[in-house]
Amino acid sequence: MSNSSIIESEEHTALRAAVAALGRRHGRGYDRETLWREAGKLGYLGVNLPEEYGGGGGGIAELSLVLEELGGAGCPLLLMIVSPAICGTVISRFGTDEQKRQWLPGLADGTLTMAFGITESDAGSNSHRITTTARRDGDDWVLNGRKVFISGVDIADATLVVGRTEDARTGRLKPCLFIVPRDTEGFHHSLIEMELQAVEKQFELVLDDVRLPAGALVGDEDAGLLQLFAGLNPERVMTAAFALGMGRYALDRAVEYAKTRQVWQEPIGAHQAIAHPLAQAHIELELARLMMRKAAHLYDAGDDTGAGEAANMAKYAAAEACVRAVDQAVHTLGGNGLTREYGLASLITAARVARIAPVSREMILNYVSHQSLGLPKSY
Repeated sequence: MSNSSIIESEEHTALRAAVAALGRRHGRGYDRETLWREAGKLGYLGVNLPEEYGGGGGGIAELSLVLEELGGAGCPLLLMIVSPAICGTVISRFGTDEQKRQWLPGLADGTLTMAFGITESDAGSNSHRITTTARRDGDDWVLNGRKVFISGVDIADATLVVGRTEDARTGRLKPCLFIVPRDTEGFHHSLIEMELQAVEKQFELVLDDVRLPAGALVGDEDAGLLQLFAGLNPERVMTAAFALGMGRYALDRAVEYAKTRQVWQEPIGAHQAIAHPLAQAHIELELARLMMRKAAHLYDAGDDTGAGEAANMAKYAAAEACVRAVDQAVHTLGGNGLTREYGLASLITAARVARIAPVSREMILNYVSHQSLGLPKSY
């Protein structure tokens, strides 16, 4: 790992400052569509995508930085995790020339959005239990199945759906990725009512004899898990960025409050019972950010195995740091921390998302137990 991946380059520092300025202009009461359009026009949504298709030619290191800074300003764009990071990466690495021409320029400038459909109610974290199937019918593919907790399907132009095809030689099912345009016949979505207050909504998908042309299949039918995990590692890095931004936003509000709120002779921030937990939250966020940078650096360098471990660790560390930072921020403000005026209470639920999605902290601990430590599996 080079020093430049630990200590930011001038280009990254400049990008961070520019995105932070954009975020501050929009702030906590942001309009998602307006911010998405502006970020797209400025080139921030596609910094990781190839220059020949209108992207910035960078990597997940740059894209995660953009999401973190928008989150730090109180206006994170959740679909950055899905559209340019997962779908853009998968199409860049494995798509046909036609798929790249059709989708990448729009994903880069934000005029096209793509959702990602993997989760199923009976599969959970076990992607081997996915039951959405794809079968050949002449030159076409026919998909059947259901998905749950799919973000932004209502506003996405298409969804990258994980299905399973039958291997003609072994008869075993293997994962494959298909681009399903939103208006495809038999492709239905219904809103899932969430307690979580978020701009992006969650949906259940039903694929009922969804017929797709041969060109809807992304990449090699036999590549399977390789292609799938090419999108999942960036997803974990970006979730870490999402959590870090949220944690930083909450911590900044708490620090501002602790500097000015005066009950006795000194501001409450002078009391170590207030100051030390905030300092601890800052330390934990900074440590998680270092691991996120490492994960992004390894992924962009082409080290998928190393990136897998680091991305899982970064997501775990950032989620834990975010939850603790938000909790301490709300606690620092006392009753004000629960008011709509200060806008922190809603983050209590939002912070929990980073612990649960896209993979739970328990499954990350399983991964580290098996992959890093070589301990035997319990399942």
